[in-house]
Amino acid sequence: MFQGNKTMVTLVVNEFVILGFNEPLGFRLPIFILLTGIYSATLTGNMMLILLVLFNHQLHCPMYFLLSHLSMSDILISTNIAPNTLQLLLAGKHVMSSISCMAQLYFFGASAVIECCLLTVMSYDRYVAICRPLHYASIMTMTLSLYLVIGSWLAGVVVSLINICLVLQLSFCGHNVIDHFFCDLAPLLDLSCSDISFVQVAVSMVAIVIGLFELIFIIITYIAIFTAIFRISTSKGRQKAFSTCSNHLSVVCTYYGTLIALYVAPSRGYSLHLNKILSLLNTLVTPLFNPIIYSLRNQEIKAAFKKLCFNGQSSNSCGHIRY
Repeated sequence: MFQGNKTMVTLVVNEFVILGFNEPLGFRLPIFILLTGIYSATLTGNMMLILLVLFNHQLHCPMYFLLSHLSMSDILISTNIAPNTLQLLLAGKHVMSSISCMAQLYFFGASAVIECCLLTVMSYDRYVAICRPLHYASIMTMTLSLYLVIGSWLAGVVVSLINICLVLQLSFCGHNVIDHFFCDLAPLLDLSCSDISFVQVAVSMVAIVIGLFELIFIIITYIAIFTAIFRISTSKGRQKAFSTCSNHLSVVCTYYGTLIALYVAPSRGYSLHLNKILSLLNTLVTPLFNPIIYSLRNQEIKAAFKKLCFNGQSSNSCGHIRY
């Protein structure tokens, strides 16, 4: 394209080069084996939780229905990131088409929003179970749980679709190297030759409305939960009440802890490798914590697993509290 005596050449980017971790060659195989084990354990553990809730009628209640969808979200985010990451470790770098990059970015954003929404809904479920135990069955019905789950998935689909439509309006000219192990939004925006301010504002608004609002809601519900627990007269009652929310609280702290650390940590200069490590924890390691925490610390899940394996008996308390 010619303008007067000047020539401007615009190269349209149709593919992106994902650099990965820039690890020495000797470390690739151990990291590959480690991440393969983590991904396999994530799929196995979350699928086991889903199957236990699906086929054990004693777990057909809101708490475990929500948990099964949290496992689905964990499977989605892991499967979206892990296979390309493993291929990247074997090849040293990975060339991804622009369509594949946008698809990965879309599903990453959708799964993140879904995860946040489900954790928020689960905190409300725990609030009702502990603060209003006598009304739990009438408030947290399976119908309400179904609507909340559908709303969570729709929020992820719609919000991520809006963001990806904004990204698709950008132009990428010439530079196509992403110094990350997946097609993340921040390094992708750095490659754009368009004005990215509108996209940054829109994404920031989504982060505030979805992430910050829901985190504040979770904090408020747990303040109410702890207040109610401290009012219980017996230590046994307090311990029983706390045990019903400790699993969810552990998952919330793990997930939001990595998100906050990833958001606060600078993404340039000396902290670039730290940013990648935090992203790795958020996308591949954190989804494994959900089945581990609920399998090791939840007696009803343990009982359901023993019943499945040994045809034993399990209780049907379904997560609500009786003091």
